[in-house]
Amino acid sequence: MIHIIFSSFSLVALSEMGDKTQLLAFSLAARFRKPWPILAGILAATLLNHGLASSLGWWISDHVPSDLMAAVVGVTFILFGLWALKPDRLEGDERPPRFGAFATSAFLFFLAEIGDKTQLATVALAARYQSVLFVTIGTTMGMLVSDGLAVFLGEKFSEKVQVNWLRWISAGLFFFFGLLSLLAWTGR
Repeated sequence: MIHIIFSSFSLVALSEMGDKTQLLAFSLAARFRKPWPILAGILAATLLNHGLASSLGWWISDHVPSDLMAAVVGVTFILFGLWALKPDRLEGDERPPRFGAFATSAFLFFLAEIGDKTQLATVALAARYQSVLFVTIGTTMGMLVSDGLAVFLGEKFSEKVQVNWLRWISAGLFFFFGLLSLLAWTGR
């Protein structure tokens, strides 16, 4: 159970560095200057989004043969590793928000995570580990740590951290998990 949480946490926390949702956290922190409602919005959005993603992953693992699942998860993680190497940009408008920090953060984070590599990785992690709860806990904690750094440390943090190095480490983790799955598949 701890290894599932740790693996999910590590993969998401590192892959979020420089991701569009982290850029969104920077933007919201600059706009609202209230960190706690922003973090609460991130938490609510991530629990819902990743809970649904983990449920889908668990369902898939229950309905797809395990040998095929290992191959699909392996290839998927390797593709996510390649995706992690591509820098994200935040695209959006600069209109003032209509709602408060919590509602705006929750809504924007939920939308930003749809189809994002961390959401898709959550599906794959849940399929691999067959655990909705522990994968959701790990991926949510990873999002909160990564995006929390953006909210609290903002520009100071972004100037000191080499995002390219974090992107390569994240890609390396995806490649590692992908190779483990492919090795499990070929060893059957």
